Amino acid sequence: MLCHRNQDSSSSGLCLVLSRLANAVTPLWRLSYQEQLQVKYESQKKILQTLASRLEELGIDAQKPGGLCCPLQPVVPSPIISGYRNKSTFSVNRGPDGNPKTVGMYVGTGRGQNIVCVKANHVENIPSKHKQVAQCYEEFICQSPLDSCILFHEGGHWRELVVRTTRCGHTMAIITFHPQQLGQEALATQKALLKEFFTCGPGAVCALTSLYFQESTMTRCSHEQSPYQLLHGAPHIFEELHGLKFRISPDAFFQVNTAGAEVLYQAVGELCQATGDTVLLDICCGTGTIGLSLAHQVSKVIGVEVVEKAIEDAEWNAAFNGISNCEFHSGKAEAVLPQLLALWEDARPLVAVVNPSRAGLHHRVVRAIRNCRSIRRLLYISCKPEGEAMRNFLELCCPPDPQKKLAGEPFVPVLAIPFDMFPHTVHCELVLLFTR
Repeated sequence: MLCHRNQDSSSSGLCLVLSRLANAVTPLWRLSYQEQLQVKYESQKKILQTLASRLEELGIDAQKPGGLCCPLQPVVPSPIISGYRNKSTFSVNRGPDGNPKTVGMYVGTGRGQNIVCVKANHVENIPSKHKQVAQCYEEFICQSPLDSCILFHEGGHWRELVVRTTRCGHTMAIITFHPQQLGQEALATQKALLKEFFTCGPGAVCALTSLYFQESTMTRCSHEQSPYQLLHGAPHIFEELHGLKFRISPDAFFQVNTAGAEVLYQAVGELCQATGDTVLLDICCGTGTIGLSLAHQVSKVIGVEVVEKAIEDAEWNAAFNGISNCEFHSGKAEAVLPQLLALWEDARPLVAVVNPSRAGLHHRVVRAIRNCRSIRRLLYISCKPEGEAMRNFLELCCPPDPQKKLAGEPFVPVLAIPFDMFPHTVHCELVLLFTR
């Protein structure tokens, strides 16, 4: 329960704001977990019905029982339901009490001009360690003479906080700072104060493994655009998955629910139906978790990832775990993949696993997969299948289209398995198996 009865008006108002935050971040929190899974099953069902209808419009007979494009299995539950996130992003903005240095999450809309930043203390999916680091960061910036940066053009400096944790007990904090007109000496002073607070001051209670600082004049900056500066501790944190050890850099992708990822990757390995001759193509591979977890099943793993630091992690992970049948390529998949696949045409069988961001795959990536005859089996892992991924599904399955340079044999969706990687939210990770 977020609130209790018999409150005064001020505490009642706070409870209302807390409920709004819970509803915004974890909208299913009021439901039992079984009810949550049923809600997600119905939403995935609608997605597959939409895909079937869109394929019918392209002249493909895709209707299966229930109007689905393929059989849909029940949602696979998450092994952990509360506090499962291994990465949380906290904003800095005005709180309900007017404090301009509140560290939390947004409630409200720009259109409604009612945005406030609310502490995440009552959010179900965020672990206590993340909340502790956020509270300490707020304490630090509240005692700082520098303002928070709410709007870039209005000045201010202190911006968002990212906290990453692992089951190995490691904690990484990444603080984003807008330098505005500060010189190098002033910046060095702020970094020193931040380090002192988290190593010798009140923030030492967080026991950070790594403390990073990033000077950023944009909403989001990559390491290449603005390097992550290590102020304290180790440059990486480490996680264990399926008996393997993985190194994680500040901006490397890693599934946000580690226990759920183990269940997901186990299923992906079974769906690949790989043999000793199979080459596994791991597109958007991040730190190499999928490919390295399945390396023992296949003859070779080829990973592609746009984040250069993640590829460095993947290569370290392979070497540390004694895995020698993997190669990883850094760069945009649309630039790297066509060249790689040209080498494998009519060679050993290829199984492709793609795990893109919500933006889906670039058209050139879909085209390269579609036009490579060696790929007979494709697993598409999507965290937002109703979004841009739907465009990818249609391009994979549509009749040959010379105008779009889709000349290869179409894929056919044969099985869908949803995984609940995000309890209390409406989101689901959908694994869609295509064959041809």
